[in-house]
Amino acid sequence: MDWEAIVVDDVSTDATAAIIAGYVEHDARFRTLSASAYSAAGARNSGISTARGRWLMFLDADDWVDAGFLAKMLAALEAAPDAVTAYCGSRRVMPDGELTPSSIPTEVAIQPFETFSRRCPIRTHALLVDRKTIVELGGFDVSLRTCEDWDLWQRLARLGKRWVMVDEPLAFYRTSLNSLTRNSTQMLADAEIVIARGFSPDPRVKKPASAHANGAIETNGRTASEALAWFALWNAASDCGSGRRSISPQTLRALPAGRKWAREIAKVAFDGLMVGSLSVPAQLAARWDRFGGSLTELITELGKVWGDPVAGRRVQYHLEEMLLDFDDLAAPRRLARTLGIRVDIRNPTSIEVPEGIDQIYAYLMMDSQIEAVVQFGVLGKVTRRHWIELIQNVVAAERLVDSAARFARRSPVPQQAAGADTSNTLAAEALSATAERGPDPDSHFGKLARLAAEARRLVRSSAEAAAPPAAPRRARPRHDMDRTSFWNGYFATEDPWNYGSSYEQEKYERQLEILPAGPIGRALELACAEGHFTRQLAPRVSHLTATDISAVAIGRARARCSDQPNVEFGVLDFSADTLPGEMDLIVCSEVLYYLDDLAELRRIAKKIVEALAPGGSFINAHAFVLRDNVERTGFDWNTFGAQAISETLAGTEGLVLDQSIQTELYRIDRFRRQSPDEAATEPMIDHAPIRARLEIGVARNIVWGGARALRRDVARSERRQRIPVLMYHSVADEGPAALARFRLAPAAFHGQMAWLRANGFHAIMSEQLERFIANRQPVAGRPVLITFDDGFQNFADHAWPILRANDLTAEVFLVTDLVGESALWDADSGPPTPLMDAGTVRRLAAEGAFFGSHLATHRAIDGLSSSDLAADLLRSRMFIEWWTGRPTTAFAAPFSVTDRRLGRLAKECGYRIGFGGRHGPADLDCDPIDLPRIEIRGDRSLDDFVARIEAVLEER
Repeated sequence: MDWEAIVVDDVSTDATAAIIAGYVEHDARFRTLSASAYSAAGARNSGISTARGRWLMFLDADDWVDAGFLAKMLAALEAAPDAVTAYCGSRRVMPDGELTPSSIPTEVAIQPFETFSRRCPIRTHALLVDRKTIVELGGFDVSLRTCEDWDLWQRLARLGKRWVMVDEPLAFYRTSLNSLTRNSTQMLADAEIVIARGFSPDPRVKKPASAHANGAIETNGRTASEALAWFALWNAASDCGSGRRSISPQTLRALPAGRKWAREIAKVAFDGLMVGSLSVPAQLAARWDRFGGSLTELITELGKVWGDPVAGRRVQYHLEEMLLDFDDLAAPRRLARTLGIRVDIRNPTSIEVPEGIDQIYAYLMMDSQIEAVVQFGVLGKVTRRHWIELIQNVVAAERLVDSAARFARRSPVPQQAAGADTSNTLAAEALSATAERGPDPDSHFGKLARLAAEARRLVRSSAEAAAPPAAPRRARPRHDMDRTSFWNGYFATEDPWNYGSSYEQEKYERQLEILPAGPIGRALELACAEGHFTRQLAPRVSHLTATDISAVAIGRARARCSDQPNVEFGVLDFSADTLPGEMDLIVCSEVLYYLDDLAELRRIAKKIVEALAPGGSFINAHAFVLRDNVERTGFDWNTFGAQAISETLAGTEGLVLDQSIQTELYRIDRFRRQSPDEAATEPMIDHAPIRARLEIGVARNIVWGGARALRRDVARSERRQRIPVLMYHSVADEGPAALARFRLAPAAFHGQMAWLRANGFHAIMSEQLERFIANRQPVAGRPVLITFDDGFQNFADHAWPILRANDLTAEVFLVTDLVGESALWDADSGPPTPLMDAGTVRRLAAEGAFFGSHLATHRAIDGLSSSDLAADLLRSRMFIEWWTGRPTTAFAAPFSVTDRRLGRLAKECGYRIGFGGRHGPADLDCDPIDLPRIEIRGDRSLDDFVARIEAVLEER
């Protein structure tokens, strides 16, 4: 390989000159150069001035590169002839020789200038760079004592040329007490200069790419001030690690306080802490006493600078979790909020929780091996019983479950089958035992029981608590009864079909319109029900015999028509009993669907012909049903409908169709008993609109425009392992522009629900989904779980009527402390959206909506203390149970933010199913306490919605 090494001796005072001479003597490719620059930038510029090769690398005396560095980097450059430089990953080397994990910034290859305008993620010697280009750029800036490499790479990136990445850690950087990177004051001063240059034109770059000529783009609030704050954070953490505090927290004010940045802030602090403390990740937790106090103080002060202490606590949780993720917990690690320990699963002992600690990070050990890792929120002492219960539920391997069970047989813990999910059962027992006997009020479950008691007192004392829970929905009679019992059961509740509705009354008017002209003598009404139409028909005939299979219905009909002297009533099963004869008119509407099959209908049709006098009329009104014709609007009933009924009657000897009034939903036909010698004539067909408002009991059974799949058909043929859980927020036409993603127009929502209905989907609830997962039971048909976060009033105003009209339901996650108020968490985006009040929740629960918890306060989980989180979970659940009158077992994490404490603490607070921040369909392998959902955005089309649901259908 053709290379040269120029060794620049920058006023060394040790044996450097002699060592260099030895290299030069044995290999002509080594050259030596003396300089008196007294700076890294000046010494490197001296080397550049005498270099002859095409590519340059800059290697300080205490650093090194992998033996394959040149070969691999040159190969990458040869494969990318348009590249101006190649870069690789690097590792820090601590004074004790320990190596940090590899760092390789992939974003540099994607947008080098936008990266270097804000930070310098690449070590000086981790590049091979074009010498000619470096010379044209003027080399390193000697006015900078630090960050001189960052400044040069920024200029290089401004050219807009390609950077190629070698994805290996080939460069090694030695960190020591004397490293300039530990001089935070100088580093911050120089970084401010470099960042300012990155966000403005740089006259030193003669031919910048047009996109970079005026500097970096300030997008999404990412400004020069923020870039400097990120660099200041790294240096502040480094200071903490080295025992110094030279950087004011005010310098960090521009850091983003949002939840999505908490982990990034913790990662930057973690990296600075490694350099400042001269520690690799595995050593940091053990050295907490050296820097933990100052670091925690820094993070606390950062929360104060933001005006948001919760945001600071969120960063603290993330940072402590990172520290313990690398530690072996050879000894207990007490951090600010987390206790890291090892636990012998064969002999767990009670653990006193130090003041300020509210989560435990534990290795479950057996035979000196780590068998499982658990992290959970803790409110007080973790008792021996608590550990046993936890071990039984966390340790998944059968060998460990058996071991834990053998140990448990010597303890008071109830036995469960291996692998069973006992967490809710045992947690509930522990809570109950503590509440009843109170053996250890300072234990975790003792304190949890106190929080539960406080929540119950709050529910009882609430002004809303005076109202009774929602009434349960009315049960329908069973279909396994005999026919008479079934119909008596149906009429056990008065007016089961809402006969007085405008829809039914309009239908009655049209039946009266189609009556034959002239006087009508004897009339027979089959299935008169409670006599609503009977009363309207009676004045139009001389004598009316009204019959029904149900004695209960006949009793109500007789009472309703007591002032109609020309009506007589009787119980009659028109399928089994003989019909009275010589009738001028027979009316039989909305009942022929209930016959067993078309063969029975044909038999009944013959009976009707025989019961009519010659020339007599038979009138019936029936709805169109999808089973007759799936491609047109119809009712989704598992029976034949108006089309099959009309065709069967028309095919009956002796019946001829005289007139028909047809609407989109039903048809009313008048047939006539034809004389043997009478010639058939064309019937009169009238088409009429439906002007009446459709009640929900009617509307929910209609599939407008026809169906692509019927629920009953897919229920027989399909079994689902994967279930789409849809996440909605707001359904409204208007709202703040910043929240457009979370707001769906009612018309768009209607289109989506109509598509689900037309394609055979049925709605399930989270309670059912949890049961399917627990039993690993595939779901029949096409299930969908529709969820709404927040509990906006527009759910009641817009979404709920659309859902009901499509025979679907949904589960709404309520923010219980704010019920009846508004979404204050969105106040920065515009006027907060109103939330449903408790009365609306009760009403909707009675109508078939379901409700779960969005916690009490809508605060992000990862910023709450474990005590506050438990209180939110308990209070929210208890209020919802009071309002709805049914158990509440589901929650959705606010902002879709979770942490490792949530799942277990939620189970201990009575929940069985939860939705966090994961995206995608749920399946039978999911953890039911951390299920994914599919977010349905308001800025996407119906086609996008369909594509996402169909993608789930394709993966059974």
